[in-house]
Amino acid sequence: MKDIFLKSLTALALLLLAGCNDEFLDRTPIDKITNATYWNTENDLAVYNNSLYNIARNDWKIPIMMGHTEGFDSHFGNIWSIDELSDNMAPREPRHNFFQQIRAGKYNVPSSPDWFGYQGWDFVRAINVGLANYDHAKVSQAVKDKYIAEARLFRGWFYADKVQKYGDVPFVEKELTIDSEELYAARTPRAEAMQKVLEDLNFASQKLPNNWGDGNAPGRINRWGALLVKARVCLYEGTFNKYHGAGDSKMWLEEAAKAAAELMDTGPYRLYNTGKPQSDYNAYHRILDLAGNSEVIYWRKYKTGVINNHVQQYFSYTGGATKSLVEDYLCTDGLPITLSPLYKGDETIESTFENRDPRLRQTILHPEDTGLYKYHLADGRAYPMLEGMPGGGFKTTTGYHIIKHYNADDMIGKAYNTGESPAITLRLGEALLIYAEATAELGTISQADLDKTINKLRDRVGMPHLLLSKVPVDPRYTKDGISPIIAEIRRERRIELFMEGHRYADLIRWKQGKKLEIPAMGVRWNDAAKKRFAGTTMKSDVDPVSGKEYIAVYKGTDYEIPVFDEKKHYLWPIPLNTLAQNPKIKQNPGWE
Repeated sequence: MKDIFLKSLTALALLLLAGCNDEFLDRTPIDKITNATYWNTENDLAVYNNSLYNIARNDWKIPIMMGHTEGFDSHFGNIWSIDELSDNMAPREPRHNFFQQIRAGKYNVPSSPDWFGYQGWDFVRAINVGLANYDHAKVSQAVKDKYIAEARLFRGWFYADKVQKYGDVPFVEKELTIDSEELYAARTPRAEAMQKVLEDLNFASQKLPNNWGDGNAPGRINRWGALLVKARVCLYEGTFNKYHGAGDSKMWLEEAAKAAAELMDTGPYRLYNTGKPQSDYNAYHRILDLAGNSEVIYWRKYKTGVINNHVQQYFSYTGGATKSLVEDYLCTDGLPITLSPLYKGDETIESTFENRDPRLRQTILHPEDTGLYKYHLADGRAYPMLEGMPGGGFKTTTGYHIIKHYNADDMIGKAYNTGESPAITLRLGEALLIYAEATAELGTISQADLDKTINKLRDRVGMPHLLLSKVPVDPRYTKDGISPIIAEIRRERRIELFMEGHRYADLIRWKQGKKLEIPAMGVRWNDAAKKRFAGTTMKSDVDPVSGKEYIAVYKGTDYEIPVFDEKKHYLWPIPLNTLAQNPKIKQNPGWE
């Protein structure tokens, strides 16, 4: 695998340089790779596309096939950290100020591209170089189409991410030179760019092979993966257009449902389920090798001697899960805590877990499970521990330590940057949620639809089915302007996909940015808690809804009072250096 990366980088570097030759030098060298000599065999196409995967490993620059960026950058450039932008987690780590600024609405126009932002255009150039040359290979059109489809998947996916963050984008479909007029053109309007994205994703989901013959190894994305990417992108665009009044929503939602249905009904993947509702949900999120897993469609593998990460050691940077997240887990009768007689309250952290969806205890550390999970590094301390408490140990800002992805065995006895925790980029569970949401938004959802989506996810953890004839009406969501069934599907999505990088994008597309103005809180702060967490530096405040006191994560900081400006915060600002280089790009509304 290491050799593949080296060959990929060599091939890509030489081919990109070949496109910059002067006419005098535009002759065919006999001792090096050039466009004139390279594009011949299927292996040539495969090696070139390997280089595209390699470029995309820089997750904070090209945040599509999210995994864990290597080395020190693991602390922020990883799929698990993306939820820090949302109301799911509450970081206080200074190195994660970017996440805190976005979440609190205190982000300013950057001078140059920031994390996950307006960059990665070299990736598009590399894709377009390939697309201009694949047809030169002396292989069948079907073989060529596989690699064309792979490249177009990457291009469509990349541009979809940029559209979601910036709206209009400079959509480029050919290799550019320093004289190309596109370098100084205005951005392509969102609707036009997204039609091009859809064309790319349609081609990919039709022409990629069902199976690359890799046994679900973390190799190439297959057609099923392309269908999930298409479903994800179409769901975003459909709901964004619907709730923001930005354009057609029906077509996009129908495309999302169709792609998800094809994957669900004809694909080879099934939910991971061994019949153990108390552990199946998080079991496969905590292992090192996902080869052969029935649910995982695409994942990033890390192995000593090839590529490693340090993501487990940075677990505390996330701060911890929020009170808002914890309160969204249903009780075991299928009712929200606002309606269920089974809810035991949150006077202690232990009572919070009683009679709740088993996914809560498989996501947040129950004090009694400290030994089970060898938390933290089996140090023998009593958890939870809040920031500032004396002594060592892993600290949290909220009291809710996250254990969904925690794997002590990937740290114990290992040196820096030798971690091998994988990253799941695409899994079947997401497709089920996409189909349920798309059909609900279209107004066509049936009980049969719920039974093959939401209720399959609930079956895995032994939760009651969601019945269309008896949808609970949670008073916490009646002001959101949506039907109870959509509210419950959104809740299910938040719970099932926690810490998998979706929540912030969901709030944006649903036009629910105002939820980011709700102060981030943690565990109940009563006399027993003050004694239990003696020495903490965390402050507390009164929850305006319940009138009770809780940990207030950002009390006394610059982020204590979050804001969300509906006129600007649904899009990110264009960096100043980009505007200086090309005034036709223009700044997004509200950021001028």
